[in-house]
Amino acid sequence: MATGKVTSNEVPDAPPLPVQCEMAETMEAENAEQTIRTIYLWKRDLDEQKEEVNDTRRWNEALVKNILPDHVAKYFLNATRRDEDLYSQTYEEAGVMFASIANFSDFYHEDSVNKGGLECLRFLNEIISDFDSLLDESRFCRITKIKTIGSTYMAASGLNEYSLAHQLSSSGKKVTDVDNTTRWQHIVDLADFCLALKIALMNINNQSFNSFVLRIGLNRGSLLAGVIGVRKPHYDIWGNSVNVASRMESTGRVGNIQVVEDVYLGLKDFGFHFVRRGPVFVKGKGELITYFLKNRLPGTSSNSSSLPHQVT
Repeated sequence: MATGKVTSNEVPDAPPLPVQCEMAETMEAENAEQTIRTIYLWKRDLDEQKEEVNDTRRWNEALVKNILPDHVAKYFLNATRRDEDLYSQTYEEAGVMFASIANFSDFYHEDSVNKGGLECLRFLNEIISDFDSLLDESRFCRITKIKTIGSTYMAASGLNEYSLAHQLSSSGKKVTDVDNTTRWQHIVDLADFCLALKIALMNINNQSFNSFVLRIGLNRGSLLAGVIGVRKPHYDIWGNSVNVASRMESTGRVGNIQVVEDVYLGLKDFGFHFVRRGPVFVKGKGELITYFLKNRLPGTSSNSSSLPHQVT
């Protein structure tokens, strides 16, 4: 006799069709919601990963540009560049300067007061940082810092994307095809930069009650620029013009900017005031006629001024 109970061998009745449809729709909605949520989470993770990649790329670009000049950094950041490609560039005409803090060695002491020389280096860093900040000014956009060697600051003009060489490379013209004013502009800027360095150091002296003084050498000519090294890549320049600029600094007089006659003849028409020094023996070159660049005459530059520590 039937009792109305479902035994273990009996299958329960299926729910009515409308209920089944409702259950299917519910499951479909839940699956759709889960799918949408999964896609959202996946997209969010992908966006975060993209942002991390972009942050890393920006960090790497900033790091490269902090090590190398902008126009060189762009070459190395180019995605189409092969890893084995070296960077080198020949310049028909460029400017080079060395500015040495001639009496810094007298200031440097490794005693306890200076914490083993640390305080002296900290002060040197402030000086170099002030020199670096000058290059942020638009008037010095054609100048590229090369490096510091001890207490000597080295820079060059006519190398970057603002230079005449880069403008001519796309036009097929030569340096000799342009007018003299355009041709010499980057050298004029470098000469102004030399004067600006002296003013900057004078201001530092006034604030710190020191008497640091620069000895500067300036020259122009052809050179080769390139990057050497893999682990610590270094941008540098080589050539006879670089060697002569270095000799102009080392054989110069404290407080002066020494140039060879070729540079004097080119700059004298731009309002710069020179004093003839005469023949100076330069290692590897023999005797060269040199001049001291003193200042820029009033009305020819916004930076004209008489500077201290100028030996005649």
